[in-house]
Amino acid sequence: MNGAAVNLIEQTFANLWSEGQTALIPFITVGDPDLETTLDIIVELERAGADILELGVPYSDPLADGPVIQRASERALVTQISVETCIDTARQARERGVKMPFVLFTYYNPVLQTGLERFFGLLQDAGVSGVIIPDLPYEESEEVLKQADRANIMLVPLVAPTSSSRISMILSRARGFVYCVSSLGVTGERSAFHQHVDEFILSVKSQTDLPVAVGFGISSREQAERFSKICDGVVVGSAIVRKIEESLPLLGMKETKEQGLLQIRDFVAQLKIKN
Repeated sequence: MNGAAVNLIEQTFANLWSEGQTALIPFITVGDPDLETTLDIIVELERAGADILELGVPYSDPLADGPVIQRASERALVTQISVETCIDTARQARERGVKMPFVLFTYYNPVLQTGLERFFGLLQDAGVSGVIIPDLPYEESEEVLKQADRANIMLVPLVAPTSSSRISMILSRARGFVYCVSSLGVTGERSAFHQHVDEFILSVKSQTDLPVAVGFGISSREQAERFSKICDGVVVGSAIVRKIEESLPLLGMKETKEQGLLQIRDFVAQLKIKN
């Protein structure tokens, strides 16, 4: 590491650890249904108790995303949204007084198109603390990590139950926290998880001092509670994006927008587990 100041992700997990709390990490697609509403939703998520927020960059070929997030990307891309627009949305949220750490979730191609040095400079300037690049192979991550470290941006890795032989290698370059994928396949709400998911999470925890968060499929308070017992953070994506989708009729009208935002906030608030 480059001796930079403590990153906001590290600080947040340290604070939660000291309180015996598990991080609630929502995911939303930036620009769904529009940028102004995304900013309103970000404010409401912090009010609901979110600790860290994943900002999804809409992408036309999202290999890791299930149908709910794919539809959100399609809605967002109608307005020609780009990775730079998404980063600027983070900056605007900071201007609105949002304090929680942001983690940008983007595929590798938009990063390459932007240029590594410029991409991480933009993240740093906008107050983004981390990035997840699901299709970045470990073998190609060295230069990305170098640029991320230089900008004090945490490059958060995804590890899956099928990663067993590669876990220690992946963890050697992990920053901020480790994102454990609870199920095989794409994102989406689930009633059941990989049968050895608990062993997998405990195995990852035994190999790193970093916080370990679990995502892919967590969609209810019961599931968040179940995983909060064995990990440091729970990521909820599709269930929140679906709630946004269900609230679109309300969000689309000035008279009912506050009601739609309140529905989203209430849904997220009940996912926050206070030990």
